[in-house]
Amino acid sequence: RQFAGFGTSEETNERFRYLLDHGQTGLSTAFDMPSLMGHDSDHARALGEVGREGVAIDTLEDMRTLFSGIDLEKVSVSMTINAPAAIMLAFYVVAAESDPAHPTAPELLSGTIQADILKEYIAQKEWCFPIDPAMRLCGDMIEWCTREMPRWHPISISGYHIREAGSTAQQELAFTLKDGLTYVEQAVARGLDVDEFAPRLSFFFNAQIDFFEEIAKYRA
Repeated sequence: RQFAGFGTSEETNERFRYLLDHGQTGLSTAFDMPSLMGHDSDHARALGEVGREGVAIDTLEDMRTLFSGIDLEKVSVSMTINAPAAIMLAFYVVAAESDPAHPTAPELLSGTIQADILKEYIAQKEWCFPIDPAMRLCGDMIEWCTREMPRWHPISISGYHIREAGSTAQQELAFTLKDGLTYVEQAVARGLDVDEFAPRLSFFFNAQIDFFEEIAKYRA
């Protein structure tokens, strides 16, 4: 899987198609900072950041352009975005359904969206909304994906960013597992059976140089 995204949706689509033509079977989408923070590219706070370190996606048309000419039934797609994850996923689903060459229903789409909002408050700080409405939106997305997108991983619970923000290995593990448990508890409280959604929760951890400590962390 290749992590890619830079500049406009047209430029990133060109890169995606190049990668697929050279043997890639999965795509991992990097978004620019305004997109990660829920700002349009013409927002005053987006100045100097549009299309840097990721692709600028403001509208449904941008998402359609990003995946133009790609058969999304055959390609697994990951999206590294958290606070506006539900909006980006909605763009992606509609873009796939309405693709004139390869229309793809939600139940046939495969991939992952990061959507780990608790990690943002702990470590990465790219959040848009207060925690309670953000958690409700995240829960809405997990519930919808459970019902409508059986091949999709609706959240990637991320210890990596917590470790990079300065935690120890033990703290990384503790915070990440607690975040995961919190998402599970919320989904169960909504009436979902844990076996309906938990197998499609994914985790993303750091790996540093203390060999035996990292072995112990992953075994734990």
